[in-house]
Amino acid sequence: MKWQAVDNETLNQIYGEPAPASIVKEKDRLIPSYRRVVEASPFFAIASVGPDRLDCSPRGERGGAVIIADERTLIIPDWRGNNRIDTIRNIVGDPRVALLFLVPGSATTFRINGRAIVSCDPDLLNSLQQNGKTPRSAIVVSIQTAFFQCARAVMRADLWNPKYFPAADAMPTAGQMLAEASDEREGGEAYDRAWPERAARTLF
Repeated sequence: MKWQAVDNETLNQIYGEPAPASIVKEKDRLIPSYRRVVEASPFFAIASVGPDRLDCSPRGERGGAVIIADERTLIIPDWRGNNRIDTIRNIVGDPRVALLFLVPGSATTFRINGRAIVSCDPDLLNSLQQNGKTPRSAIVVSIQTAFFQCARAVMRADLWNPKYFPAADAMPTAGQMLAEASDEREGGEAYDRAWPERAARTLF
């Protein structure tokens, strides 16, 4: 099935001008109230651009998912993962990034667009230690735009309402998905049994 695409002129006719509040809230730094939202957020997604792909990766840490170096600079430790490093490779080739922060229980989300570098500076990495572990690299984001997002999406999703959480047994497990994706070569029940302990050992 093919769908007809529209052009910018058509979009302007459909949507008109943005509301004044949606423009004035955009800043080139973290003003004090914006800083409070970022500090409260334990989770965000970071989007990056590569030569042959886009990427959007989840990041999280209890107590604050990023370190605010100053009103225009964020630092993101790169903790243990699966070593795909899609985001990191993209940033090395193209510094443009976008971040979307969530705060549990709040309908407000927060957006940051900017440019980033990947650093392996020993002094920086040592300053980011957690539980005796040091990240192998860190992403340093220079903020270009920062603003809070309209709450309607979270409200429509009723995102934080446990009444609408899917039952645990209704969701496929990581082992089941990996087994299906690999034609049963990886994953399965053994993967699921080992995962909680393995994850606990390798969070940092």
